Amino acid sequence: MAASGEQGRGTFLRGGAGDKFARGIAKTAEVEHENLRFQVELEFVQCLANPHYLNFLAQRGFFKDPKFINYLVYLQYWRKSEYAKFLKYPQCLHFLELLQYEHFRKELVNSQCAKFIDDQQLLHWQHYARKRIRLQQMQLEAHQQRQQQQQPQQSGSAQPMMQQGNDVPPLQQLQNHQNQK
Repeated sequence: MAASGEQGRGTFLRGGAGDKFARGIAKTAEVEHENLRFQVELEFVQCLANPHYLNFLAQRGFFKDPKFINYLVYLQYWRKSEYAKFLKYPQCLHFLELLQYEHFRKELVNSQCAKFIDDQQLLHWQHYARKRIRLQQMQLEAHQQRQQQQQPQQSGSAQPMMQQGNDVPPLQQLQNHQNQK
């Protein structure tokens, strides 16, 4: 009888609440592991946007290791939109693509190459900022022209909301803020 009682207790733990509890703990640990893996891979992929970090990896021989090259191939999934939306530095995807080529990996050993890439990135950002400001100014001017064209159509007694100061377009607010600096 003791044997059947022990067998009964073991069955209860394996098939009952104990089993569900153990599966829940395992599931939680698996989810935590996947979250940590996601965060580590996200951080590493974003580090690839730094040419000096790429130079560091190249000088230490990481780009000669076939396992590391396979890891870079694996990381290509970050190019998919459902993952790329988490990237703060999207240019890292361009470098991830370039790292698929052996010639690029070999060139990164040279510090001057990394400096050149870094300089090009800075020039791109500066050009982008200037171009964005010009586009914003053009949008503001177009908005102001539309408003001036609409003013004669309105009755003389009602003032446009823009003149009352109740509705300043966000683009104009941004420009006013930038001009005050």
